[in-house]
Amino acid sequence: MDNKAPDNGEFSFASNTPRSTARKGLPKIQTQDHNKKANDVCHDDSGTPVKAKTIDELHSLQRKKSAPTTPIKGAQGAFNAISEEERQKQQLQSISASLASLMRETGPKLVKGDPARKGEGLQIAHHHHYTPTISATDSSLKFTHYLHNLSPAELYEQAIKYEKGSFIASSGALATLSGAKTGRSPRDKRVVRDETTEDDLWWGKGSPNIEMDEHTFMVNRERAVDYLNSLDKVFVNDQFLNWDPEHRIKVRIVSARAYHSLFMHNMCIRPTPEELENFGTPDFTIYNAGQFPCNRYTHYMTSSTSIDINLARKEMVILGTQYAGEMKKGLFGVMHYLMPKRQILSLHSGCNMGKDGDVALFFGLSGTGKTTLSTDHNRYLIGDDEHCWSENGVSNIEGGCYAKCIDLSREKEPDIWNAIKFGTVLENVVFDEHTREVDYMDSSVTENTRAAYPIDYIPNARIPCVGPHPKNIILLACDAFGVLPPVSKLSLAQTMYHFISGYTALVAGTEDGIKEPQATFSACFGAAFIMMHPTKYAAMLSEKMQKHGATGWLVNTGWSGGRYAA
Repeated sequence: MDNKAPDNGEFSFASNTPRSTARKGLPKIQTQDHNKKANDVCHDDSGTPVKAKTIDELHSLQRKKSAPTTPIKGAQGAFNAISEEERQKQQLQSISASLASLMRETGPKLVKGDPARKGEGLQIAHHHHYTPTISATDSSLKFTHYLHNLSPAELYEQAIKYEKGSFIASSGALATLSGAKTGRSPRDKRVVRDETTEDDLWWGKGSPNIEMDEHTFMVNRERAVDYLNSLDKVFVNDQFLNWDPEHRIKVRIVSARAYHSLFMHNMCIRPTPEELENFGTPDFTIYNAGQFPCNRYTHYMTSSTSIDINLARKEMVILGTQYAGEMKKGLFGVMHYLMPKRQILSLHSGCNMGKDGDVALFFGLSGTGKTTLSTDHNRYLIGDDEHCWSENGVSNIEGGCYAKCIDLSREKEPDIWNAIKFGTVLENVVFDEHTREVDYMDSSVTENTRAAYPIDYIPNARIPCVGPHPKNIILLACDAFGVLPPVSKLSLAQTMYHFISGYTALVAGTEDGIKEPQATFSACFGAAFIMMHPTKYAAMLSEKMQKHGATGWLVNTGWSGGRYAA
């Protein structure tokens, strides 16, 4: 048989070729060049040609447009069809208005995109050109680049490139540093006392609300906004608080660090693309200028750090601290004000649900086991720290978890261990210089090492993070004096007593300087975050427990039958 290739200009498989003439039994491939007439150049026709003429065009094709989202089963976004140009215009106007100051009422001139990628997809807000009201300055000649709702991968790139002290750990998490402050600064937190808050908030002895006036707030706001506007770029997060769609809050976080943007991406509820397009004006805005100090000679200031909340303006300003937890807990304080005004109880608690729909709330201070007990393999996790109890049931305020990492091990807390992966923020941990493996036992930087990750990193998380009305209210106390029994069933009055008391013992490792156990009390198990008087929250809890038949329990996670180290 003649096995020559047929000169017909076609590709063909000689499937009838005898095994003796085909190498290793494979059919011999017969080919003939299609393109002899095209200047005798051979072309690869195996795939469609790339629609790019330059490397930059090729890279632009590589990136598909998308938006980071939180998975919401069965949820429908409010989507109004508008043109992309109109949506971009509205977004620019909204962000520019957020960054307006007393000196520049219309806000800065904005450019969307990374300034390091000049000319790549930049959209200039020409409609924001203005004439300064007082005098021309260099800042009026520049654009502020804004990076809006970046994905974790994009934020990793920004942090690794531009933020000293940011590294990728062996687990894939972003390890970073919060600077000189490695914990909250409660004595530097201020709330504006005005007509809005005079009668509603808890003031005076024992209150966490240290007052300031409107003028001082505006001085600090101007300082923070001027600093942010002086930068080449700022990060803008538009996100939600509260998984109950009827009562959710729109928040905007403007920050200077990619680490802060990724932290809030994890901790708040991430909008779907449709929700982001229709986001509009936020209900509350944070200006995080933490790298820049406040002026210590400003009235009410006691240090170079200041965390200021103005409930009438719906704004929060951060100066002089880069600790990301200030944003999380600052918003929690805001929810402690906004939710009770809607007759919704805000709670500093963990929450999970059994397979039969029975919901449990866990109250406890640092070191009592709240996070560990709420993250139970046999139950669905609704949330580990912040919740609302409304007429619809219980709902998580946040979209993520903020777990302590000191002494963390795979054996003790496997779910938290496994959640520390790509997308997670690791704060102030120590790691091996070569392998990048984290040593969770090392407290060289601080005892308060932390991991912030999306709640859906926990396998048994309930998405959306809502549940029916709680059946069990569990109050946790780490009693180091051996007085409390292991488990006590409480009457309603006893539950209110322990809820308002918020007793536990601080043991070594919970706070700096604690060597021997010390008794401590924190009203509502979260006195540092509540806005109104503790009896307000206790009365609401009592009413809801009676209405829905919830049972109170006191669980001692410390010592029983003998004191600590006895």
